[in-house]
Amino acid sequence: MDNTRQNKIAKLIQKELAEIFLEDGIPVYNCMLTVTQTRVTPDLSLARSYLSIFNAENNNDVLKAIKRNTKDVRYRLAQKVRHQLRIIPQLDFFIDDSLDYLENVENLLKA
Repeated sequence: MDNTRQNKIAKLIQKELAEIFLEDGIPVYNCMLTVTQTRVTPDLSLARSYLSIFNAENNNDVLKAIKRNTKDVRYRLAQKVRHQLRIIPQLDFFIDDSLDYLENVENLLKA
C-alpha cells in the first residue's frame, strides 16, 4: 500500500518529468507526450512512469528512444529535484494504454 511520502515523491517526479519532456526537448519524434502516472517503490529506488503518446507513427519506437535517453532524463531530473530528494530513483518507462482500452470498451458498448 502506498504511503503519503511515496505519493508526494511520485507526484513530484511526474511533474518534473512532464516539464523535462515538454521544455527540455528530449530527442523524441514529433509527437505529443504526456506523463499520465508515476509510481515509486516503497524503498524509493525505482520510479515507474506511464506515458501517453499521441500523433506518433509507432509508439514503441518513441518508447525505445526515451529508454535510450533514460540516463540523460534521470540526470535532468536530478538537477531539478536535488534539493527535495537525496537519492534520485532509477527510471522505468511504460506506455499507458488505458485510453485505448477505454475507447475499445466504448466501441464494444456501442455495437
